[in-house]
Parts: sequence; C-alpha cells; structure tokens
Amino acid sequence: MGNKIIELNNISKDYNVRVLDRISLFVKENEFLTLLGPSGCGKTTTLRIIGGFEYPTEGEILFEGKNINHVPPHKRQINTVFQKYALFPHLNVFENIAFGLRIKKIKEQAIKENVKSMLKLVGLSGFENRNIESLSGGQQQRIAIARALVNKPKVLLLDEPLGALDLKLRKEMQIELKNMQREVGITFVYVTHDQEEALTMSDTVAVMHNGEIQQIGSPVDIYNEPENAFVADFIGESNIIEGIMHDDYIVSFLSKTFKCVDYGFSRNESVHVVLRPEDIVIVEEEAGHLNGIVTSSIFKGVHYEMLIQTEDFEMMVQSTYKSEVGKRVGLSFGPEDIHIMSKEG
Repeated sequence: MGNKIIELNNISKDYNVRVLDRISLFVKENEFLTLLGPSGCGKTTTLRIIGGFEYPTEGEILFEGKNINHVPPHKRQINTVFQKYALFPHLNVFENIAFGLRIKKIKEQAIKENVKSMLKLVGLSGFENRNIESLSGGQQQRIAIARALVNKPKVLLLDEPLGALDLKLRKEMQIELKNMQREVGITFVYVTHDQEEALTMSDTVAVMHNGEIQQIGSPVDIYNEPENAFVADFIGESNIIEGIMHDDYIVSFLSKTFKCVDYGFSRNESVHVVLRPEDIVIVEEEAGHLNGIVTSSIFKGVHYEMLIQTEDFEMMVQSTYKSEVGKRVGLSFGPEDIHIMSKEG
C-alpha cells in the first residue's frame, strides 16, 4: 500500500445532534479499509462525507492532499455502491454498466470493451442483454460494483453492499469482493455492522461508536488487543473482568494473581482484563487456574458455548468438547491469553 489518498481531519457533523465528533483517519492507496460499528454510530455519515453526499460541519477532507470539502460527488474520483444498488430497471445489464461512460461521451467501441471487461471481472460474462429485474440479489450486486468500477475511480465506497444477501452468498461475496479489490488495485472504503465481515475482508478496521472512532488497526490487532471494553465486546465474544495491574507482566483478577504479557501501566492500576472464550481450555477441576460449575451448554455448530460459574464471575467458554451442565471443571489459560485494557471512566 502506498501514500495517503484520503485524510479526514477532525471531522464533525451536526444535524439536530452531533453525529460525528472530531474524527480523524487516513486511507492509503490500494487499501481495503472498513468502518465498523453498530447502527447509528456514524459510519454511513462518514462514508457519505467522503463521497460528497454530505458536507462536514467542522474539519477538512483531503483527497491526494487537496481539500475537497465542497467538491460535489460527480467531480470526485470516488464512486459509491449503495446497499440498495440503485440500478436502472428500464435499462439492461449492458446499459446499466455503460451509463457513466455514456455521460463522459466515451466512444462506442471503448464502451463495449470496458463493459465486457467488467462483466468478466464480476463473473457475469454473457449477461449483457439481461433484464435487471430478472437477476438475483447477488447478481444485481455484482452489476452495481461493475457499474462503479467501469469509471475507474481511485476510491470505491461501499455502504453495506452485502446486507440484502443470504448468509451463504454473503460469505462467498466477501471473498470475491476482496479478490476483486486486489485485482483492480484501487482503494475500497467499506461500511458494515458485521464484525466477521470486517475481520475477513479488511486490511484496516476503524471501529466506531457514538460518532467517535474507538480504535483503528489491522483485524488481528483489533481482535487480539482491543483498546477498550466496547471494542472487546463488539469484536467477538469477550469475558471482561475487573482486575489490578500490580506491575509489568503481573495482574490479579478473581482473587488470584497471574502472569501476563502486558506492561506500561501504573503500579496497582485498576484495569479491565479480557479473556476470549475460545482461549480458555476446560480441564479437570484440580488442574485449572480457576474452577467453577457448568451452568449452560449450547451447541453452536462449530463449537459448544458454555457458561461456567466461578466463585465471582460467570465465564463464557467455547470448545469443541462438551462439558455437562452441573459438572465441576477447571479453566486453564496462558499469559498470552490475558489481555489488559485501561479502565474507562
């Protein structure tokens, strides 16, 4: 990935209330960046500000170093794929994809070549004369992407484009979209509330909540080293426990002291301790770092999700092995499985 192509500097957006509060981030050339968060967190507003469909109340947007705050959408080298696709039902597949090229008055032969190339890219060669309404949701979504890419934008914005698809097709399209992005070599900025989707597809994830960016990083960093309780809880399941960081690499929680791999906290600082359910191993009671009673066991398809009531905390554990409800068990984990976060508030 190359230079910064988009920069947002202290962007705020007010309607009757503030929906974005001084957010700053940058996107690099050829990067797949995802804005991830729950409904109402400001991710779609951020995307619309990048696309020029909304103007910020405060702050500046830079595109390749130049301020584009008041540049209208059609003059930005940015295209958008919306959740509802916004295809033209009265035009066939060919004319839907060709629409932007005709506005630019491109020669007919070049239009034919470009449309053919895009249909091949999205796996729909031979669909030129098909009626839009005869296509499945997944096919319509590919046509919307082809229509956006045929104009050769430097950045493609995608607002929950897989939201209307069923789970199996959605997972297939996640892989295809990532492959497409690599093949065409342009920058994607993607909006979703689906954590798995963000972790699967992205180079970089920006987690948003209440109009603010909570954390930016690679999917691995966001998952393994959440910076606060919201990120830890939103990205996958988490056990979040009160603890005390006594010194570098030494933490106590649930009335016991453990070695960990974190450092740089104040001595005896109150912290949040994160233990991911899949990092905890159920062992015999006497072999565990903690022990408790299994109060619930639910089969989830790829694993069992169990609740273990310890003396002071109900721990969620995910395992491919089932432990029966009512059984006393031990819980085992290593220093690298313990993640420490500064306490908020």
